[in-house]
Amino acid sequence: MKKGKRYVEAAKLIDKAAAYDVDEAVSLVKKSASAKFDETVEAHIRLGVDSRHADQQVRGAVVLPHGTGKKVRVLVFAKGAKADEAQAAGADYVGAEDLIPKIQNDGWFEFDVVVATPDMMGVVGRLGRVLGPKGLMPNPKAGTVTMDVTKAIEDIKAGKIEYRLDKSNIIHVPIGKVSFTEEQLADNFQTLMGAIIKAKPSSAKGTYLKSVTITSTMGPGVKINTLKLA
Repeated sequence: MKKGKRYVEAAKLIDKAAAYDVDEAVSLVKKSASAKFDETVEAHIRLGVDSRHADQQVRGAVVLPHGTGKKVRVLVFAKGAKADEAQAAGADYVGAEDLIPKIQNDGWFEFDVVVATPDMMGVVGRLGRVLGPKGLMPNPKAGTVTMDVTKAIEDIKAGKIEYRLDKSNIIHVPIGKVSFTEEQLADNFQTLMGAIIKAKPSSAKGTYLKSVTITSTMGPGVKINTLKLA
């Protein structure tokens, strides 16, 4: 794939063979971001686990201290008093069975996170085939299946992100925007890494953090020295 002129110029700032300290890596990502929009800064973390084994799954959620810089739209499945509570807490959409055809048949996905009260999981389960592949299925581990809908909504709006392994044992998550200060991005990154290190499965053997790279949407990747993270 041919790289654009800007990308090639940005890549010259980075030594591909080097692994940088967090502060230096963040600084390089900001310097090498050249798009005309406010790029997202992402972390890509390859773990030494096998996601095919249930006891080696790494999944959870963490509230980034400075948020992600993105306005997150929250859909809540709840009824009665819990539906009213969700509305009051700032949910963008609240509903129950009425939302099933809208999502299933009309392909409506104007939301980024789905929260559900436990009693609604039977209803939400019917959407498993469409929500699952998009990573939108509510999950107790991520705090999105809960009776405390107010806390769930507040945490998500404050910058709570979910992390999970993909099929190649890599976690991909946003840690902010290029417009953030270096300190904000480093803070968010360290908070995320603290949660992932803490989530290490007891059955995982050998090196846990195989590689960690941060990058902006259109920029080159910058490798981080994993020995200083563990």
